[in-house]
Order: sequence, then structure tokens, then C-alpha cells
Amino acid sequence: MKPLDDFLNYLRIEKNYAEHTITSYQRDILDFEAFLKNEGLADGLLDAQRERLGRHYLSFLDSRGYAKKSIARKISSLRTFYHRLQVQKLIETNIFETLETPKIPKKLPKILEDDEIEMLFKSIDRFKPLGFRNHVLLDLLFSCGLRASELTEMTIRDIQLEREQILIHGKGSKDRYVPLHERLIQDLRHYLTYIRPILLSKGSSIHTECVFINYKGSNLTTRGLQLILKQIIKNSGETFKIHPHMLRHAFATTLLNHGADLRVVQELLGHEHLKSTQIYTHVSSETLKDKYKTTHPRMVKK
Repeated sequence: MKPLDDFLNYLRIEKNYAEHTITSYQRDILDFEAFLKNEGLADGLLDAQRERLGRHYLSFLDSRGYAKKSIARKISSLRTFYHRLQVQKLIETNIFETLETPKIPKKLPKILEDDEIEMLFKSIDRFKPLGFRNHVLLDLLFSCGLRASELTEMTIRDIQLEREQILIHGKGSKDRYVPLHERLIQDLRHYLTYIRPILLSKGSSIHTECVFINYKGSNLTTRGLQLILKQIIKNSGETFKIHPHMLRHAFATTLLNHGADLRVVQELLGHEHLKSTQIYTHVSSETLKDKYKTTHPRMVKK
């Protein structure tokens, strides 16, 4: 088996990575192989043993106008690939092991304020079938911190109302349980019993297992979810743009601002590594600073 094929199988079977992630690794590695051959620097991936090749490739990517984030990802992919080859004793040196990539400035996610969230909920007409569905969608995103794909791929069997929880199938096939608050339990029960059948009746099949149905009676897609949020914003009179991940951000920072433990938030979000969750501590700190400056009597400008 070729080293690249073996590496991709390793990511798929042992690391349990999602297919789109594996495809990204493959593309990054094949791009480097093409660079080596086109530049006449090596005959193949296993022949890249000189450390200056890594620096040369870094300069090449920069000259082609790649964003710092893209360069960092490509180098990370290659570092992981060559580490695997090193473990297998197929090469002696990992030329990307100590290669420094461009520093990426930390970009804190846009955080929705409590009053902005409340405005979104109030703008939805719960007395209409689609409105009630949209209210449940918004509550699940904000109260459970779900990814867009986790919500649209949710099935009837994943909802465990008696246990007050939902089974979420996260990235990399990593499952987790997320608790539900009492109001959401009641709304989900009403949606599944009365609203979902109405929406299903508009389509050609009533046998789908997916929880959320679009206005045509088919399974709701992530694109459809984005359009729903866009319409909610429009109806609310707000002017900011919103996407599902912003509600996930709001979920995390709301918990931290109210004293939740970082590792609890990590589990609820389904993050494999704590560092993925730690960005929200920065957001939380910034929020606290802002509140302090605007509320402490010694900070308030007269």
C-alpha cells in the first residue's frame, strides 16, 4: 500500500476523522508532492528529506498569495503526515517538525447579547407551523450549542424526552448527550406530535427519520437552516448577520459567564481538545471587562 493511502486509512480508521477532513489532508499532501515534482526538488514524498525544502515550500505558498490560515493548515497536514512516516521508519527526518508557520491573529467570534437573542425569539410567530418549528430550531441552537449539521441530521430516535436529553452525533462520529430544559422538552413534544406531521404532509414521503422538515415536506438542509435564520433576523428588525455557529458561540459564552466549568462546556460542545473551547474564555473575559467598565461606579464617566 502506498504511504499516502496508508495514512488516509489511518485517519479514517484509527483517528475516526470525518471524510471532508481526510479529503483536506489528501489535497494538502498531493499539492506538496506536485510542488516537489514541478520544481524538480524530489522524485516523490519519501524523497523530501532536506529541511530547506519545507522552508522553500512555505515561501512558495506565501508567494502564491495563500492566506496565513491556509498556509498554517497545509503545513500542519504535512507535519502530521511526515510524523506518521517517521513512526513507521519510512523516513528519518520530518522536515516540517520545527518549521514555523505564520502567526495567525486570534479572531474572537461575534457574540450575541442577551437582548439580541431575546429579540429573535420574540419575532417568531409560534402560532404558525413554520414559526413554531423555527422557534424550536433557534432554541436548540442557543440552548444546546449544536452545529448546523448536528441539528439537520438529528433523527427521531436521537430525542430522549423522558431522559431530558438528546443524543448528538458530532464531528468524527463522536457521540455526546446534551441536556434539555423543561420549556424545550414541551416544545419538542408539541412539534413532534402536531407540527412535524403537518410539514411532512406537504411532501411525497412521510417515512423520513429526520426531525426537522422544510416547507416542502423534505428534510431540512444546513443551507435551509441558514435561510431560516436570515429570515428571522429580517423579521426581528435587527441588522446584523447571523449564522448557526454564532448561536453555538452564544451558548458557550453564556455558560461561562454564568460560572460553568470549562471542561463541562467542552463536553457539551463536543470538542475533542480543550484548546478549542478555550477561545471562549477570552470572549468571556472581554465581556466581563466591558461590563466592568460600563457598570462600576469608578469606571462610569460622569
